[in-house]
Amino acid sequence: MLYVLIGFISFSLIASTIYIINDAKDVEKDKLHPTKKNRPFASGKISIAEGFVYAVCCFFISIGLLFYLIVFHHISFFALFNLLLYFILNLAYSLGLKDIPIIDISILTAGFLIRVMFGALLAGTYVSSWLYLTIVSAAFYLGLGKRRNEIKMVESGIDGVTRAVLQKYTFNFLDKFMYLCLGMTCVFYALWAKEYPNPYMILTVPVVIIIFMQYSLDIESSYDGDPVEVVFADKKILAFCLLFLCMLFGIIYLL
Repeated sequence: MLYVLIGFISFSLIASTIYIINDAKDVEKDKLHPTKKNRPFASGKISIAEGFVYAVCCFFISIGLLFYLIVFHHISFFALFNLLLYFILNLAYSLGLKDIPIIDISILTAGFLIRVMFGALLAGTYVSSWLYLTIVSAAFYLGLGKRRNEIKMVESGIDGVTRAVLQKYTFNFLDKFMYLCLGMTCVFYALWAKEYPNPYMILTVPVVIIIFMQYSLDIESSYDGDPVEVVFADKKILAFCLLFLCMLFGIIYLL
């Protein structure tokens, strides 16, 4: 499925465009951050002008690749709508919506959902209702957890530079709704697994719960809540994720 790989590259390039714009806009703040100061713009490795050229190239290559898929591989034109919606939402996020509470996390959640919808369009399938709800609640859990731990790091003095939006949140609010979304995620996933045509899919539910338990334990520690950092820093989560993927592959393709 070469066209799926091309679609993946297209979406990665549009996401890279957004990251470049966001980092260029926040370069002065990033210079004061303990870890973000090492980013290309903040560290001075790449100039803003160079970054602009990279962003423009990434954007047009991404659109070009998707047009190729639409014309020659008959991918749904709705995939282009998904791609542009992701770009517009995240551009608006970078230009100011990230400073509005609830809206900021909602856009992050929409980004996760659009990724999945885009992948489904490439594969010629659809996202079921229970899986849609699982993705939304899980994305809210991750977003709320990240904001929660950013507040914790600021209050503990680990990070002296804070997002403007954090001044409008409270730790208790984020903590409460984070775990509410976690509970909903586990329930929705279990309902999706129960309705899956293969009855063995229900066996993956305990593994999913364990993954989220370990993830929650990690973000209760000193992590800043960045999902990528948390997952790749914990070998147990990686092991359980690998087990989960192996179970999915076996249930879908072998049983």
